[in-house]
This record gives sequence, structure tokens and C-alpha cells, in this order.
Amino acid sequence: MNAYLTHLTVERRLAANSVDSYGRDLTMLAAFAAGTGVRVEALSRQDLEAFVRSLMSDGRSPRSVARAVACYRGFYRFLVVDGRAKASPADDLRPPRAWKSLPRYLSVEDVDLLLAQPDVSTARGLRDRALIELLYATGMRVSELIGLRPADVNLDASYLTCTGKGDKQRIIPIGDEAASWVGRYIRDARATLMGKRNSPRLFVNARGGGPGLTRVGFWKILKGYARTAGLKASISPHMLRHSFATHLLDRGADLRAIQMMLGHADLSTTQIYTHVLEQRMRTVYDKFHPRA
Repeated sequence: MNAYLTHLTVERRLAANSVDSYGRDLTMLAAFAAGTGVRVEALSRQDLEAFVRSLMSDGRSPRSVARAVACYRGFYRFLVVDGRAKASPADDLRPPRAWKSLPRYLSVEDVDLLLAQPDVSTARGLRDRALIELLYATGMRVSELIGLRPADVNLDASYLTCTGKGDKQRIIPIGDEAASWVGRYIRDARATLMGKRNSPRLFVNARGGGPGLTRVGFWKILKGYARTAGLKASISPHMLRHSFATHLLDRGADLRAIQMMLGHADLSTTQIYTHVLEQRMRTVYDKFHPRA
């Protein structure tokens, strides 16, 4: 570490304040390595990801964490060039993206309450129940949900093909409950809603089919059911996406699997949900521990 700081001072000609900041970042990394019982040069990519998450959990600003990550990428590149390490575990290490606030999500009980609102004795209610079930079951973006075509959904195999940002496609599993409601909608409601018109979309408008639902249209549908359910939070389609990811992670799902289902290009984007759970644990601790 001292050799790297000298390299920054002499060869890179970094300002003294910058070198001091890098020195503090390296000191934190050394303390983390000592706590795990692993030499700094032997830390793995997974170790570094866990360390970066801990920096966010400690309340450090996104800018501070980004600087630390840049420091570690440069440090491990230096070790490789200097012959002290064979490969860098930090080559594509990225800081979590900065959020203005942590993602808001619904409790499982609130999701159940929301799902119970559509009147499934009507074609429109069946459509709405299938929409909300599928959104919560897959964590899709609302644009991905309303853009689905009938051929994109394979109910027999319980998966769908989703076209996301940049026209990138991904496969997402569907739970039995959501698959059941989508099947009922296709069988009992879609043709009724379309009438004599055709639509390439899986989910169609209640008034004569039309080209399909819009983002704003689905937002209004969701907010209406939230009011009926008496939910105080301002509900949005993205909140169900956050609920999907948070509830999966809360029950032990692998973060990389969640990343693939959400369609995140970078794992650092998905790591925000780890921060959500860590904050919730802190809240529970402060509320219930007798000496908190």
C-alpha cells in the first residue's frame, strides 16, 4: 500500500489531499481484510463487493464510495503491473449507483391486499388481476409488461420472454399463481375486451381492445386499486418491481439471479436492495433491542 501511495505521488503526481484520501480508503480495505483473515492481495471479487456494500451501509456518500472503488481498481492494477499479484479482482468493480432515496416497496401483506381488489367476475377485473400478479411475479418494468405479446408467454413451461432496454431479451420464470391468473385472462377475458378488433399485445384496453395499454393507463389502474385497498403509500408500478426484488432477497434468493430477472446490466444496480434490507435490520434492532 505504501508503494502504491508513493506511485500516486511520484509518478501520477496526484495532489496531496487526493493521496491522503486514497490512503484512508486503503486503510479501510486493510482493516476489512484483517477482519476476514485474508491478505489484501488475496481478496476475491466477492470479498470486494461485500466490502463496497458495507461502505454504503455505513452511510458513506455515493461520491465517497465511488472514490474508494476507483482507488481499489487502481491499487490492484498496480499490484499486477508490479508483479505482486497475478490478476486483479477489482477490474470491473463498480460502486452502487446513487439513489436520491432508497427504493420504496410494499410489504407482502400490502401486496396481497392490492391483489384482492380487482373484481375478477368481470373481464376487466380479470385483466387487472393478471396484470398485477404478473408484474409482482416477474419484477418487469411497466413498459416491458404492457409490451408483452401472447407468444412471449409460455404458461405450460412457466416462463416468459421479456424484451427490455436496448431490445435485449431475457427469460423470466413465472410462479404458479401468476400463471394461473394470466391463463384465466387469456381464456375468459381477452377476447371479450377486444371485441371485433385485433391487437398484437397480450394485455388490451377495456374499451374495444385498442393497440394495448399505455404506461399512464396502467399507472391509473394501479393507483385506483391502491386507493380502494386503503394503502397510504403512493403506489407506482416500479414499487412492485422493488417489492419483487426485496421479497426475493429477504427469503434468501441469490443476488445475481435477481439481477438477471430484473435485467440489470451491472450487479451494482441490484445491490441497492441489499442496502434496503440492511437498513430495515437496523430499524428493527433500534426498535426492539433493550440496550439500543
